Amino acid sequence: MPNVIPEAKIFSCTQSKALAEKIAAAYGTKLGNVITSTYSDGEFQPSFEESVRGSRVFIIGSTHPGADHLMEMLLMLDAAKRASARHITAVLPYFGWARQDRKDKPRVPIAAKMIASILETAGATRIITMDLHADQIQGFFEKPVDHLYASTVFLPHLKELGLDNLTVASPDMGGSKRAYAYSKALESDVVICYKQRAKANIISHMELIGNVEGKNVVLVDDMVDTAGTLTKAADLMMERGAKSVRAICTHPVLSGGAYDKIEKSKLMELIVTDSIPLKQESKKIKVVSCANLFADVMNRVHNNKSISSKFVM
Repeated sequence: MPNVIPEAKIFSCTQSKALAEKIAAAYGTKLGNVITSTYSDGEFQPSFEESVRGSRVFIIGSTHPGADHLMEMLLMLDAAKRASARHITAVLPYFGWARQDRKDKPRVPIAAKMIASILETAGATRIITMDLHADQIQGFFEKPVDHLYASTVFLPHLKELGLDNLTVASPDMGGSKRAYAYSKALESDVVICYKQRAKANIISHMELIGNVEGKNVVLVDDMVDTAGTLTKAADLMMERGAKSVRAICTHPVLSGGAYDKIEKSKLMELIVTDSIPLKQESKKIKVVSCANLFADVMNRVHNNKSISSKFVM
């Protein structure tokens, strides 16, 4: 008698419920039933309200700050492990704390490595995530990591815009590899911004490497936090004669005064995914859903099919 693959079960952490519902619908199922009890002091306890024994469980939740988002993912992983789930996949559309991926000065943590270890200890047997801040973070895990690229959803959107004289730009040196990959797919030129920071989130100086005069520029980055780098780069490029400046950023962290900066900047449009829910609406921000990408990969993982095509930038 042939082996029958049992049905996968998809659950969601609170912070990613809207995206998880889209992923489940694209997968062809409904979210599993989870309830969360909260104590008066803020402590909370998630509970699976259906059996997961022997099942492949997907738990969807981005781990952007505050820390409760990460804690909820850890508690759900532990609950699934103690309920005898067969495989437990942590689906992290946004892997938070990833900017701390190395020791850049003495006596600081490598938070990305610590979070990887904690996720595995809690019960994750596989990780699915998208556009890590640094590719090498995959090596911090001992379990398999499927690292997806948001270019899968961004490139079709960019091609639909039909921009002439297109130039892809990186807002900093660290993103040059990503910018070159996009430029190869779009058959365009590349420019790079060189920036110096006074301290975290504070830029002291920025210069442009390359020519943008008369070009429609698309800035590419993995995340947008305070939007300081992005808006400063956009303003600089318009000063240097760019025809228009758009930006595509996978993860819309958008903290502090980010929304106000974007509204006041010379950015024509900021295109993001729904890996993190927006805190407020903005006419300049367009959301492209990554739900179909995650649903497709989860389906392939569950049915033991190749997902190598999803790793192509």
